[in-house]
Amino acid sequence: MGFVPDLPVLFAAVVAFCVVVYVLADGFDFGVGVLFLLAPRDEDRDRMMASIEPVWDGNETWLVMGGTLLLATFPAGYYVLLPAFYLPIMAMLFAIIFRGIAFGFRLQTEEFRWVWDLAFAGGSLLATLCQGMILGGLINGVDMRDGLFAGGSFACFSVLGLACGVGLVGGYALLGAGWLIWKTDGSTQVFAREAAHSALILTAVMMLAVSAWSACSVPEVAERWFSWPNIAWLAPVPVLPAAALLTIRRRLWTGRETDTFLLAILVFLLGFAGLVVSLWPYVVPRQVTVWDGAADPKTLAFVGLGLFVIIPIVLAYQAHAYWVFRGKVGPSAGYTGLSGGGT
Repeated sequence: MGFVPDLPVLFAAVVAFCVVVYVLADGFDFGVGVLFLLAPRDEDRDRMMASIEPVWDGNETWLVMGGTLLLATFPAGYYVLLPAFYLPIMAMLFAIIFRGIAFGFRLQTEEFRWVWDLAFAGGSLLATLCQGMILGGLINGVDMRDGLFAGGSFACFSVLGLACGVGLVGGYALLGAGWLIWKTDGSTQVFAREAAHSALILTAVMMLAVSAWSACSVPEVAERWFSWPNIAWLAPVPVLPAAALLTIRRRLWTGRETDTFLLAILVFLLGFAGLVVSLWPYVVPRQVTVWDGAADPKTLAFVGLGLFVIIPIVLAYQAHAYWVFRGKVGPSAGYTGLSGGGT
């Protein structure tokens, strides 16, 4: 008999892939927004926004794709998780809208530029905190009764969610600072290196705090991590992010310009691996497994055919965009070193 793939697990991996790519891609431009008002000069803010303007809207493709895939492949998860996190999801979407408007209007005004600065920075910060609330709610678990969400509208707001939000602010700021170190020079790059040091500390502290709080407040998480022999097998998972953060600190001023950004990506990937360890195999934490919540095989096969076409196209056009705008942002807030002299 030939190998028969486990379709629910396969599609859970695809949904996870879309979420990871979204977090990494939109994470660094959220991070630029979080750092935006901390920049010392308006010229630095011009460069910061210009560095992400060609790619930010393409990054959010993965948010749409992840949500659509969840609906199509795990409908049970979708109709439970959406009402469970309705408030932070809606707040996040409105924050993203305000960020997008700021891109269009900020450079068109002088007198009210501060309004769009606030919209861009505030939208980035609010969206990041909302994502942290969703993450904390997933770790805490979702109440269900008779196959439906049974909690209140504010059940997703928790101390753990707030801690996750603050941790994401630090993590996204670290990603954003790494991006700016890579894509800018001069005073903007110096600011990014200084900001990366503070973001690094906040990220490390909050990763430790969230891990400890999760283990103390959610027995299932503690059982997953600290029972024998799991503790022996999983020991490298928290050690490797710590090593990556220490490496960022050592190379922040002396390493290659890409080191901070790439190592920050590694920290996020390792953090996501820890989240998978804590939540697997549930699509609705500790309520609905990926096998119980998956759509029927025919639906999964149909969606799979579409993904076989769509994902390579999305990856190709995003790779092309990053390649075209591969240079640094110059003093005039335009990209330098582009083939054909583009700005």
